[in-house]
Amino acid sequence: MSWVRRGLNAYLRWSEKRHLASAADIDALRRSFAFRARLFFHGPLGSRYEWGDLGGIPVQWALAKGVSRESGPAILYFHGGGYVFGSTNTHRALAAALSKRVGLPVCLVEYRLAPEHPFPAAIDDAIAAYAALTDRPVILGGDSAGGGLAFALLADILRRDLPRPLGAFGFSPFTDLTFSGASISDNAEKEVMLPVSRIGEISEAYLNGAAADDPRASPLFADFTDAPPVWLTVGTTEILRDDALRLGERMTAQDVDVAVLLEQNVPHVWPIFHNILPEARQTLSMLASWIAARTGSGGN
Repeated sequence: MSWVRRGLNAYLRWSEKRHLASAADIDALRRSFAFRARLFFHGPLGSRYEWGDLGGIPVQWALAKGVSRESGPAILYFHGGGYVFGSTNTHRALAAALSKRVGLPVCLVEYRLAPEHPFPAAIDDAIAAYAALTDRPVILGGDSAGGGLAFALLADILRRDLPRPLGAFGFSPFTDLTFSGASISDNAEKEVMLPVSRIGEISEAYLNGAAADDPRASPLFADFTDAPPVWLTVGTTEILRDDALRLGERMTAQDVDVAVLLEQNVPHVWPIFHNILPEARQTLSMLASWIAARTGSGGN
């Protein structure tokens, strides 16, 4: 374990986890995360960010130096934030870091958030954006709730018999809104970022009465028969550990080619800390190699 990881884990436990547990409401969570993202997350030098539209859904393209929107296949990315906070702005630095490594454009979807726009608004927006991008090869990806959304989208694509993406990946994906995984309780104290006390409130704001085991909300319960290759990563001490591991097991049982990276004692969605965390950069490089094998791309 790097000394940076030890220090980051301690800081997140002392600051971020406490703040997420005590924030007065969802608006406070949104303001705080937006501020911290501007302060801490920065893309590689020369990165550009361009707004656009896909199927009537606002998107933001993260483009590393030398990469354009038309540079080969596209990565369609969904940001995390429990379906209630986060934005393309909070995650565009991570997307730019990935764009640099793979030499491809990353398109972040500004899907609608709950509670103003509860389920199924997010998955409807995801489908609309994807359908508008099927004139080129696509890799799906996302983190946390955005990772869950990417896999819900993948299952919906298969169900609708739309053109399949080349693959899909997820950083610490949130795939089970029934919270049936043992890690929710087993890792409640070990988790350095996410407080278990808030997850019920956030899921209720998103579901708004819908069934928690609906596959479009909880892709753990979806059918992935004939899905393209999938890449998953999660930390051993995360409360969402079992969301990723059980999804990988389910997909494997459905004959999907799945790669699962289980990283020791890292914070939730650690690749977002690529500016400071060696393990984050290593994980992004591993993902880049997996994407390159699907697309023939190569970054710098």
